[in-house]
Amino acid sequence: MRIERIGNATLILGDCLQAELPRDAAVVSDPPYGMNADTDSKRFSGGEREHQRGPGRVWQPIEGDAQPFDPSPWLAYDRVILWGANHFGQRLPVGTTLVWIKKDDHLFATFLSDAEIGWQKGGHGVYCFRKSFPPPVRIMEYDGVQAAHPTQKPIGLMAWCIERLKRPSVILDPYMGSGSTGIAAVTMGLEFVGVEVHEPYFNVACERIERAQRQERLFA
Repeated sequence: MRIERIGNATLILGDCLQAELPRDAAVVSDPPYGMNADTDSKRFSGGEREHQRGPGRVWQPIEGDAQPFDPSPWLAYDRVILWGANHFGQRLPVGTTLVWIKKDDHLFATFLSDAEIGWQKGGHGVYCFRKSFPPPVRIMEYDGVQAAHPTQKPIGLMAWCIERLKRPSVILDPYMGSGSTGIAAVTMGLEFVGVEVHEPYFNVACERIERAQRQERLFA
């Protein structure tokens, strides 16, 4: 297990179920859904891009996505938001439903899903966040050349989640991926703890969060 501390972020390379994590944190995460997603995205570009760059990149499989996701370790936390809830909803208690509308209206029903579903602990309502996130926008939220992760989420979406939880002092993402939740947290001046089991994505998250910290210091 490797630990990197970058400003007010603590990043852990390893299995989140084996890590020592803060119990007073609020959990905001986009876990593996258990859908065994096909991450060979070159199929969307006519097979033209075979290796590293751009929206047609061949991604590594998402760690843990081949098995059904068990949310139970995180349900004991007081404040929780988990994305992909439609894939494991039978394992969740009644709570608030969050909807990320990720397409413009004219693109509905044209390509993959129009929206994604999240679950927030407590409540009964349904709340929406609209943020169009096509490949060029995903790329610009990383390095301007390629996307950071096959299931990369907008930084703005994760910031909205944190605001919904009333800006707790510590944000925990046990399935950190490329670090979008961490970027949202540190730019809001909050402490962040993130865990990622796949080293290449862990390194991307470290890079992105360090860059966000530098930008915050520059503007400060």
